[in-house]
This record gives sequence, structure tokens and C-alpha cells, in this order.
Amino acid sequence: MSQPLRMTFGLFGGLLLLFTSLSLHAAGPIFTPAAPSVAASSFFLLDFNSSRILAEKDADKRVAPASLTKIMTAYVVFRELKAGHLTLDEKVTISQNAWETGGSKMFVEVNKQVRVEDLLQGMIIQSGNDASVALAEHVAGSEQTFATMMNEQASRLGMANSHFENATGLPSPNHYSSARDLALLAQAMIREFPEYYRWDSQKEFTYNGITQQNRNLLLWRDPSVDGLKTGFTDDAGYCMVASAKREDMRLISVVMGTASANARSNESQSLLNYGFRFFETHRLYEGGKPLAETRIRKGVTSKLAVGLAEDLYVTAPRKHFNELKAETQIDKGVFAPLNKGDTVGSLNVTLAGDAIASKPLVALDSVAEGGLFRRLYDAAIGLLEKE
Repeated sequence: MSQPLRMTFGLFGGLLLLFTSLSLHAAGPIFTPAAPSVAASSFFLLDFNSSRILAEKDADKRVAPASLTKIMTAYVVFRELKAGHLTLDEKVTISQNAWETGGSKMFVEVNKQVRVEDLLQGMIIQSGNDASVALAEHVAGSEQTFATMMNEQASRLGMANSHFENATGLPSPNHYSSARDLALLAQAMIREFPEYYRWDSQKEFTYNGITQQNRNLLLWRDPSVDGLKTGFTDDAGYCMVASAKREDMRLISVVMGTASANARSNESQSLLNYGFRFFETHRLYEGGKPLAETRIRKGVTSKLAVGLAEDLYVTAPRKHFNELKAETQIDKGVFAPLNKGDTVGSLNVTLAGDAIASKPLVALDSVAEGGLFRRLYDAAIGLLEKE
């Protein structure tokens, strides 16, 4: 956890500055080894909480995502569950089209009714293409319409180099994603649906008397790994999105286009080990808690507590976290009326002069406009301060 904070306050040229120093020692030289050589066409390593990029190569290159597509398929279904549009116990009638879908299978049967929960586990754990199509048809009426829903979510999440044409990841001319986009998707999946993400760590699933194992070999090799998905087609090569949590730090790795199932596991493990070995992530400030107090003019009150809308996590090289410095700058002249959550400044975190993080400072309370006397008084004070 973050160290106790030492705070000093000052007023310089009308701009209120809060300077928070986490330095407990004189800063030493900062050296972080380069990321390991990764035998993949592209890769990406992301800290889950801080969103700091720890390593990347050709992260925006558009590539075939193979069964990594099913992360988005699951994400769309999870959103439908959250919205109350379907339930885990709801029965899905398996169509001829779903049953005929090639590639990996859950082995559902035509016209049989299968629970949504079973289909989700069949898709996530067994990578069943038949389960993916059955879910898509049930949610949207057709796989094509479901793909439209997938693309809507990709756009909302900022996945600028992704386009989906099916729910399975089977080859299609205009079906692509990127290492960066898949990391963003995995981050959203884990953050928004922890209650369903638990299925990703399940090592096997039995349906219709057939037991199949999860293809994520890291679930057996590394107890800190708890998801997400593997994929393979001739076009895509062997791909993998993995996530691991050690103590309070979670990382997401993506490798695309490796040579074998063993290679994708090895390269993913190498990236994760690098991130955990050379970096650390801690919560620096808690969202919704006062970081400073500033004057607000023309309001029913003259003081305003300011802070962050959300928790701020920061990633830094190991053994240098205590050298972080945070400076909070509050806008000159904060006036009522003001709504809770309105931006009134910024918090900037640096390490050895380099920017690490920057977040908006927001009002922690709403302040209504004051009466006539208060407004006139603050206007007069403002004129005097300008002179």
C-alpha cells in the first residue's frame, strides 16, 4: 500500500497548489530492463488497475483473432444478463446452424434446449463454436445481428482496430482485432463482470457426458493465472490473452501469432513474469475522498472539498514507488453554482520528472449559488485581487 503522505499547501499567484511527496529517500537511478524477446507477431502487456502499458510490439496491427473473439461474445452476453434481457437458467434451443458450425465443439444437439449458463461455460472453457453460435442466435436472432452488437461494444470500449463478423472467430475476410484492443476488452471483462470471470479459471467442463479441458495451459503452470482465452486458426497462428494476479497487482498479457500451443503459453508467461518482476502497482489515492479544500465564490458556502472521482492506481518500477511526486493544481477562480463531479483542476504524478499519471480533480459536493449579498461580496473581493 502507499506510504503515509506529507502535504504542504501554498497560494502562488492565485493558483492553489497541493504538493504531495511520497519520497522517503533521495531518488536513486531508475533502470528497468527492456521487455523480453517475445516470439509473436504482436504482443501487449497491461497493468489492469493503472492501465499502464509495460511492454508492446505492433500492438495496433490488425490480425485474425481466432477464438479470442469469444471474449467479446461472452462480454456481449454478460451485458445482456446484467440488463435483465436473459437469465442464466434460460433455455436455448439449438439450431441446425449452430450444430453444424465447424471447429471446436461443446457437442450440443439439434433442437435440444440448453441453459445459457451451460452454453457460456461450453464457450469459455471448451471454446465451443456451436455454443457461441447458439448464444448469438438466442440473444440477437441471428449471428449477423449479434456481430453488429459486438462491433457496437468494440466502438464503445475504444477498440479502434477491431471488427467482428461472427461470434466464433472462424476465418472471415473482414474479421480482425489487435493486441491492444484485446487487452482493453479483457480489462473491461474482468472489471465489469467478476462474477462471471470466475469461469475462466475453471480447468474443465463436462457436458453431455463429455469432459473437455481448458486450453489455457497456464492454469496448470502458474497459480496466479486465472483467465482468459486461447485461440488458433491457420491465419491467426496460436494466440492467447492471459491475466494473472499476484498480491494486489493484476496484469493482462496478449500474444498473437505464435508458433504452437506451448509457445503461446511460454511467451505469455515470460511477459507476465517480466511485469511482476520489475514493476509494482499500488492505490495512491482513494476516489471520493478529499485531497484538498479550496475557496468557492458566489456560493452558499465558501469552501469546497476536491478529490478524485475514482481510485487512482499507479504503476512504477520496483523499489522506486516511494519516489513518486504528486502535484494537485486547482483552477483559479472556482464559482458557484457547481455540481458534484465537475472538474476543478488536475492531479499530476511524476517520477524523476517523467509523467506517470494525470487525473481530473473534481468537486466532491454540489454548491448552490449564494444570495445577493454573498455574490456581491465575492465580486468585490475578486476585483480587489485583480488590482
